[in-house]
Amino acid sequence: MNRQAAFTGSAPLLKGALHCHTTRSDGRGTPEEVIKLHADNGYSFMALTDHRIYNYKNYADVPMTIIPGMEMDRNFPDQGVHCFHTVSIGPSKADGNGFDQDQRFESGTVKDQFEFQSVLDYLHENKNMTIYCHPEWSSTPAREFDQLKGNFAMEIWNTGCAQENEMDTNAAYWDELLMQGQRIFGVATDDGHPIHQHCKGWVMVNSENNINAILAALKNGAFYSSCGPEIRDFYVNDEGKAVVECSPCRFIAFCYGRFPTQMYRNADGLITRAEFKVPEYFSYIRATMVDEAGRRAWTNPIFLSK
Repeated sequence: MNRQAAFTGSAPLLKGALHCHTTRSDGRGTPEEVIKLHADNGYSFMALTDHRIYNYKNYADVPMTIIPGMEMDRNFPDQGVHCFHTVSIGPSKADGNGFDQDQRFESGTVKDQFEFQSVLDYLHENKNMTIYCHPEWSSTPAREFDQLKGNFAMEIWNTGCAQENEMDTNAAYWDELLMQGQRIFGVATDDGHPIHQHCKGWVMVNSENNINAILAALKNGAFYSSCGPEIRDFYVNDEGKAVVECSPCRFIAFCYGRFPTQMYRNADGLITRAEFKVPEYFSYIRATMVDEAGRRAWTNPIFLSK
């Protein structure tokens, strides 16, 4: 049995937001408003990732684990939107985070991903983990970011880009990196700027509710991402069948980069379980599902021995 790490143990999963903006940069809601909104929507933790300004604080009088963080960026020196954006999250100062509350950072330009690597290296040296953001909105096909080192995850859903541009809605380019053998996880985020963009995409993390435990679970891929559906289990059994169980959905799909997506539906109604015999040459398997309202959820991959 090879069970995806989000579904081991029996503790309830924590709902979290990893990419949020406030009036500290170009968001519309104050930090207090944004935190309270997430608390009202059942979130246990969140990161305020305003552009190039670091945050540790909980600005609201509600229980909320605040993951320290910010969003860093660099632009290409050409016309139009062409850039690298990275969410940076890390531990407390006491646990080695190299950045200060309200520390501000400059933007700048780079000619390619190899120049941007130095920005990632700087974040990692200061004990932060990084997420590659909205690749479609950034106009970066996989070949422009697939050599970046050290990102533990990339965005596979971004609410702001989905609502405003119909971009970054369903794991663009993720399988290209997975097919290269990269162990990179997928996160659903809001990147919320207006209030109505918050609380639409999240991660569900198998963790105790403290900063270090949450960061460790994220690093190990012990989570899934959703815009609505609940994923209850995902594993490959001893017969080589991938099995997923979820809340009622219109369909379940199993995905791999060099194989047509395998779709499962129930002719008599909604589906809550599907299984797929995994070909021996697969190096990983992942699953997605869509509910009646069209909202998606995504497992992280189970990595397989060839």
